[in-house]
Amino acid sequence: MKQTTEVDTARKKAKFKKALLGSIPFYLMALPGIIYLFINNYMPLPGLVLAFKNYNAKKGIYGSEWAGLKNFKYLFATNDAFIITRNTLLYNFVFIIVNTVFAIFVAILLAEMRSKMKNAYQSLILMPYMVSMVIVSYLVFAFLSTENGFLNNTVIRLLGKEKISWYMEKKYWPFILVFVHVWKVIGYNCIIYLSTILGIDRTYYEAAAIDGAGKIRQITKITLPLLKPTIIMMTLLAIGRIFYSDFGLFYQVPQNQGALFSVTNTIDTYVYRGLLELGKPTLSAAAGVYQSLVGFVLIVVSNLVVRKIDKDSALF
Repeated sequence: MKQTTEVDTARKKAKFKKALLGSIPFYLMALPGIIYLFINNYMPLPGLVLAFKNYNAKKGIYGSEWAGLKNFKYLFATNDAFIITRNTLLYNFVFIIVNTVFAIFVAILLAEMRSKMKNAYQSLILMPYMVSMVIVSYLVFAFLSTENGFLNNTVIRLLGKEKISWYMEKKYWPFILVFVHVWKVIGYNCIIYLSTILGIDRTYYEAAAIDGAGKIRQITKITLPLLKPTIIMMTLLAIGRIFYSDFGLFYQVPQNQGALFSVTNTIDTYVYRGLLELGKPTLSAAAGVYQSLVGFVLIVVSNLVVRKIDKDSALF
């Protein structure tokens, strides 16, 4: 009996060792990402204490005096608090809806495409995501410049209307920012949905076609229901960052124009401008803690709601 137990133990050890050795290539492939995640996301965590300090460069972070919650009051000490919170939430809410709809639409188009150029289209639609927001801001300026912009010198002129000072007219910018954001990120989101669609068993579509279902019915009855877990996952991740904004989009694309602050100012840009004027890193740290806590709560609450509706679609 004892000998049998020892044999079983030896077999388990050998099997574990074999599995471990077989996994080494995968661990090596994941190592750069793990190192980046550790350096970028975990090493700065002790610095969160800066949000509760009166920072003094001579004394350092941990030697500085405690400030309690005074740094958090900065976000709500002015009349701009409502505006920046409103802009951050509403823009992200619109981004979630519009990005999801367009990304799924384009993913379905690519999945149904039978052209030899399919791979080229996938690459082209992903290219804007790889472009720096600084470059995007110059591209937008090339279109919207009052004197030399493409729109004013071609489209507006052909319509026989006067030139528009795009960077002084705030009423246009909610639409401009949404358009630029969708154009830039749709390729990344589209690839995620496309990979899910391509992973769907084709026999479902073949059976539906035999039963007389057309493409529209196949999409509504097969593709979209099977995309639901991916849609929920992407939406929950987006909700977790709903208190964050794309700094480049809201700061660089509008060229930091003061006339547009009421529609382009978000928590991130507000804190950045505050740092430029006041030079206090503690305020930035407080804003980061505030955004992280709110994002965490939103993800947990959203996930609980999803669990109540459909347990299998929840993240955890």
